[in-house]
Amino acid sequence: MINLDAKNLLKQNRRILKNNQNSNKYQHLHIWFPNIFEFKGGIQVYSAFLLEALQNLYPHIEYDVFLKHDTRCLSSVSFIKNTRFHFAGKWHKNLRTFAFATQLLGHGLWQRPSLIISSHLNFTVVAYLLKRLFGIPYWAVAHGVDAWNITNPTLKTALSHADRILAVSSYTRDRLLNEQNLDPSKIKILPNTFDASRFHIASKPRYLLERYGLKPEQPVILTVARLDSVDAYKGYDKIIQALPKIRHQLRDVHYIIGGKGDDRYRIEQLITQLGLQECVTLAGFIPDSELCDYYNLCDVFAMPSKGEGFGIVYLEALACGKPVIGGSQDGAIDALCYGELGVLVNPDDVEAIAQSLIKILKGTYPAPILYQPEILRQKVIDTFGFEQFKQTLATLINSR
Repeated sequence: MINLDAKNLLKQNRRILKNNQNSNKYQHLHIWFPNIFEFKGGIQVYSAFLLEALQNLYPHIEYDVFLKHDTRCLSSVSFIKNTRFHFAGKWHKNLRTFAFATQLLGHGLWQRPSLIISSHLNFTVVAYLLKRLFGIPYWAVAHGVDAWNITNPTLKTALSHADRILAVSSYTRDRLLNEQNLDPSKIKILPNTFDASRFHIASKPRYLLERYGLKPEQPVILTVARLDSVDAYKGYDKIIQALPKIRHQLRDVHYIIGGKGDDRYRIEQLITQLGLQECVTLAGFIPDSELCDYYNLCDVFAMPSKGEGFGIVYLEALACGKPVIGGSQDGAIDALCYGELGVLVNPDDVEAIAQSLIKILKGTYPAPILYQPEILRQKVIDTFGFEQFKQTLATLINSR
């Protein structure tokens, strides 16, 4: 009689064998990224996890990784030995796109990879040319705004000839299908993931309480997002507009916005206009070393956006056991599992945002899971953890 551990080991070995057998048809991969080392955003985080997952699943494949904006590797990032990195970031920004495209085309002509995977749709124009010339298959990743309202006819043609498009959410997939003439069978969902080991449940950090002059019992709302004018859809301004109503019932509520960008001046003006200088903190850029502490400082994480492709920050906050509010009109629907893991609100309805935050902070919102941090954490890991990401990716590759 085989015991349970032996059975699990046998299944794992069979999966590894199947992956290795399947990877025989992909001996050499070209991976095209905007960047992963010197800038951190949603696409960059996804790209780094994608590379790590591929290398974990198929360590014997030869990898050439092309990065448009990076200039070097970071010593803290590990990768397997049969990986070569190619950087275009040292070119002046006015010449970089041409230089990067030339690099992709030149190496494609020379090396003839088994498969090209691009984590940005714009790069697929070169991939389409290589496919026309040599029949090289290519996959592309669709994140969010990069995939919406595409009108460039050359890019539309390149997308239609992709062998597979990986959408980070059903929302992104549906928008692509509604806006482009694409074969639905080519679009598969590979959701964002996160490093669960970096985010954990803890009490409010004393050093952050002291930094912002807060009391441990004081209710804190947190948003972490770039404060760029192009990202104003993330909804932090709507939370500010909701604060006067929230303060009628929770006088000492405090709102912290982590992030930097050119939209800060507009937000400062809005804070002054509403007389909220004492209860809103613009924390600026939050380093990775403090991000988990900020999540644990808050009592609710809120980002009622209306243009998010997915939103990794929702997963990170959930892994810290925090109630989360997201918008009901974008990829937050996927990240919060259609409301199972958090609260979805109309991102344009300031009243609804205010009432949802009041109920959550008062402990009266009618969803018990919001007040069960360990369950929130486990569910988000089970659904979006890196192991699940790898399994989904392996299934997609093995299905070819």
